[in-house]
Amino acid sequence: MDSSRASEAVFLGGTDGLTLITHHSSLITAFIALGSNLEDPEQQIGRGLLEIAALPDTRLARVSSLYRSAPVGYHDQPHFVNAVAAVETSLAPRALLDHLLAIERGHGRVRGFPNAPRTLDLDIILYGDLALQEPGLAIPHPRMHERAFVLVPLVEIAPEAAVPGRGRASDLLQGVDAASVTRLAPAHG
Repeated sequence: MDSSRASEAVFLGGTDGLTLITHHSSLITAFIALGSNLEDPEQQIGRGLLEIAALPDTRLARVSSLYRSAPVGYHDQPHFVNAVAAVETSLAPRALLDHLLAIERGHGRVRGFPNAPRTLDLDIILYGDLALQEPGLAIPHPRMHERAFVLVPLVEIAPEAAVPGRGRASDLLQGVDAASVTRLAPAHG
């Protein structure tokens, strides 16, 4: 099932009214950006990856190296540790987001103000070839093409990944300052 077709029918009519679709019948490859700059960021990312791997109907497929990057927007805070993970999932985009938000809350994430320091930030940056804009959920992530801390780890694990409406991730990487992120270590082993 094509991801764009699957997500067009978010609700199905039934004898009891509308039923929310929370799963697809086939696996979709989604990419999740991870970031942290509080309370041992490398450990936060590692724990976050373990929790993503434990999500229902989801398999952790690939994980980038860890990278250090300067904060964006609000500069009076520690540097970030970032990574990107590829998952294969049958969860619908909103259901996947709900699980990721629950993981963030479990790490003590507080949304004080835009670009604030955070224990763990999990963003769906790509979900198959889906382009989606709804309250609280935009896929692809609207600023991913401007952010080296997203593109560098994404290109490491999926250089041919296509960003709907923008092009290949490896081509988009040419438009950002890739030297602004520093590789720290592989995320796994």
